[in-house]
Amino acid sequence: MKQEKKRKGFNFPHVYIMFLIVMLLVVALSWIVPSGQYERVEDPVTGAVKLNTDVFNYVEKTDPIGFMDFFTALHNGVVQSADIIVMLLFASGALYILEKSGAIAAGIHKLLRVADGKEKLIIFVLLTVFAIMGTIGFGEGGIPFIPLAMAVVMGMGYDRITAFATSTVGLAIGFTAGAVNFYTTGVSQSIVGLPIYSGLIFRIIALVIFIAISVVYILRYANKTKADPTKSIVAEEYSEQLENAKSAEYEEEAFTLPRKIALLGLVGVLVGSAFGAIQLDWGMPQLSAVYAIYAVFLVIILRINPSEAATTFGTGAARLLPTALAIGFARSVMILMTQAQIIDTAVHALSGLLSNTGSVITLLVLFLVVIFFNFFVVSGSGKAVILMPIMGPLGKILGINQQVMVVVYQFGDGFTNYLWPTSGGLMAALGMSNVSYSAWVKFSMKLFLLLHFAAFLLIVIANYLGLGPH
Repeated sequence: MKQEKKRKGFNFPHVYIMFLIVMLLVVALSWIVPSGQYERVEDPVTGAVKLNTDVFNYVEKTDPIGFMDFFTALHNGVVQSADIIVMLLFASGALYILEKSGAIAAGIHKLLRVADGKEKLIIFVLLTVFAIMGTIGFGEGGIPFIPLAMAVVMGMGYDRITAFATSTVGLAIGFTAGAVNFYTTGVSQSIVGLPIYSGLIFRIIALVIFIAISVVYILRYANKTKADPTKSIVAEEYSEQLENAKSAEYEEEAFTLPRKIALLGLVGVLVGSAFGAIQLDWGMPQLSAVYAIYAVFLVIILRINPSEAATTFGTGAARLLPTALAIGFARSVMILMTQAQIIDTAVHALSGLLSNTGSVITLLVLFLVVIFFNFFVVSGSGKAVILMPIMGPLGKILGINQQVMVVVYQFGDGFTNYLWPTSGGLMAALGMSNVSYSAWVKFSMKLFLLLHFAAFLLIVIANYLGLGPH
C-alpha cells in the first residue's frame, strides 16, 4: 500500500526536464518581456568585452526563438560548455582511480587508529576529513565512504543519526565553503572573470567556522542520546543497536607507502591547481592536464595495470556524465535568453528593484534566491551557469564586487544540497545508510538554519571588507 501511495504522489521531474520547462518559460517570456541591451565595451588591455552598466537601451526583437532554435540550443549549450565539462570529466576519472585503489579508505583508517579510544576526537576527525573531501568538490564522490564512517561511529555506541551526520554534514560544510571546489567556486569565478580559487583564505576561515558549529551541534546530540537513549530520534533502533555496537566490524585497508604517496599526490594536485590558476593564469585546459598527469602518476605509483586504469578512468568520468549534460542544458537556457535579448532586461529590472534597498538587504534577497532556486536545480555547476551571468552584472550595478557575489552563490547553493528532498545525492546517501528523510530533517533542520545564519553573516563581513579578487 505504501508503494502504491508513493506512485500516486507528486515526484519532481528529472533535472533535464526541469531545464526543458525553464527553456519553455524563456520562450514564453521572450514574447512578453521587452528586449533590452547594455552597452558593450572592449577592454583595451585584455581585449575582453565588458558590460557598461551605465548605458541601457530597449531594442527591437530581430531574432525570435523558433522551433528548431529551441532544440539546437541543447546541442549548442553542451558545445559552449565543453571547457568546463572536459575538465570535470578528467577530474572525475582521475579521482575514481584513486578511490578504487583503496588509498582514501586506508587514509581514513589510519586517522582512526591515531585517535583510538578518543570518541569525541574521532567524530571531530571524521567530520573534518569529510569536510576536506567536500571542499575539494567530492560531493557525491564522498557518499561511498559514509557507511564506513557510520560503522566506526555506531561501533563506539552512538546512534545511526549521529553516525550519518558525522560524515554527511562534513561533506555539506566542506562543499559549501568550497575553498578549492571547482564545481561551485571554480565555475562561478570563471564565469565572472575572477582568478580561479581566489579568496582562498576567506573560504578556509569560513570552513573552520562551519566545522566548529557542526561539531558542537553533533556532539551535543551525541552526548545527550548516549546518556539517555530514549532521546534518540531513532530510539527503538538505538536500543537494539547498543547490544551489538561494540562488535561492529569493517574491512580495513592497509595504509601502504604507495597509497601514502598517492594521497600526497592528490594534495599536490590541489595545491598546484590553485597556484596555477591564481598565479599562472591557468584555464580549463591546464587544469584538465593536471588531472590527466595525476592519473598517470597513480598508475605508476600504485602499479595499476594501464588497461584496467583506463577502464576505471572511463567509468569515473561516466559517473559525471549526467552532471556534465546538466551543465550543457543549463547553458541552453542562457542561449535562448541571449537570443531573446532579455537577460540584460532582467538584470536592469532587478537592479532597479534593489537599487534603494541597501547592500545588506540586497545580499539577503540574492542569498534567498539561490537557496530557493537550489530546490529545483541542485547541480551546483549547472546552476552557476544560469545564475552567475545575471548575478555578476547585477553586482557591478549595485556596487557589490564579484568575489562577494560568488560567495553569495556558493553559500546559497551548498547546504541545501543535503536538505532539499530534490537532491539525488542526499536521497542516495539516506537510502544507502538506512536513514529516513523525516528523521534526517528532524535532526538537521536547526543545524542548517544555524549554518545559513553564519554563512550570511560571513557574506555581510566579506562585503564590508570588500573581499577582492585575490
